Amino acid sequence: MSKRRLDSYMDTVFTFGNGPNNQPTSLLIGLDIMLSKLYQLSPAEDLTLAGLLTRPLPLYNDEAMNEAMALTKDKYGSVHRVFIVCDRDNILKEDFQRWMIENNPTDDVKLISGSDS
Repeated sequence: MSKRRLDSYMDTVFTFGNGPNNQPTSLLIGLDIMLSKLYQLSPAEDLTLAGLLTRPLPLYNDEAMNEAMALTKDKYGSVHRVFIVCDRDNILKEDFQRWMIENNPTDDVKLISGSDS
């Protein structure tokens, strides 16, 4: 099972704010990937609006995330969690969603058949 979420990042633009030899610091999702992976079941108006509202998304390395989120059983474990599997999701393929469930156990798993999000 591949842990990669996507087969291709298509027209996504990565920014390397810490230099080209370091991990990317943000990404901007392009219209091609929105059309084929995110809004493929949506009306054209939704894609147009999404394109107008899209902004760069900051990316964080694992070390920074671990420092920012100190998860404990008392806090994180006190909330019942349900994972909703979307079998037509083109970004997080079903095998990756199942991998996420295995590595972050939940109280319940629901399947929305025919759904992409």
